[in-house]
Amino acid sequence: MLNIGIFGASGRMGRLLVQETKKHPDLCLSSVFVRRSLSPSLIQILPENTFVTNDLEQFLTHCALVIDFSLPQALASLLTALRKHPLPLVCGTTGLSAPVWGDLQELSQHAPVLHSSNMSLGMAVLLKIVSVIAKDLKHADIEIVETHHRYKKDAPSGTALTLGQACALARGWDFEKVRTTHRDTPRQEKEIGLASLRGGNVVGKHTVGFYLDGEYLEVEHVVSERDIFAKGALQVAKWLVLQPPGFYGVENLYH
Repeated sequence: MLNIGIFGASGRMGRLLVQETKKHPDLCLSSVFVRRSLSPSLIQILPENTFVTNDLEQFLTHCALVIDFSLPQALASLLTALRKHPLPLVCGTTGLSAPVWGDLQELSQHAPVLHSSNMSLGMAVLLKIVSVIAKDLKHADIEIVETHHRYKKDAPSGTALTLGQACALARGWDFEKVRTTHRDTPRQEKEIGLASLRGGNVVGKHTVGFYLDGEYLEVEHVVSERDIFAKGALQVAKWLVLQPPGFYGVENLYH
């Protein structure tokens, strides 16, 4: 039985994780961290013996692995506490600053850490696929289009950036030098374009296109239900707890 702690249980993803954990007999939701008092709706779905607290150190002492879907500032506080009590960490928070990235890397020296902007298992496979295509079709122009619901704040999405990074790495490019989200001149030879669409209640759609003269190849990943991210995060947790200290991505599950 793996005792997991959910950091940010009051959020949308946190609630989905609480619900999904109940379906896994080999998992126990041993603790949840909430910054404010519990809402009635969260109380209704929590297992009876779950430890609930707004004290980070107490939260960490009641679990063997932490799953985080919060905000960058909240994650920074969690990582500060994990310096004293290193635990395996599954992190899905995006929009991280350089200092927070550094803290994640530091924690990975003492415990296994997995960060991914998209916890779906299909995306784990897609990351491997686009790397192979980018390398083999070395003359193809690469364009990435992502579509999300009207309320999504960041653009391009973290997943689109991860896909772009995978393609750039496969070609030996510096992603920050070749990425572009705007064009007012003809396309450059070494360039990875990223476009963002927002509308309706689209959970997530990512298309990576490889364009040659006379032919092109597009690969696409679509998420139709948000709980797929919670399901993926729990599968990741079961895998991660068996790994040695290090920094991992969701694509490592299929190595």
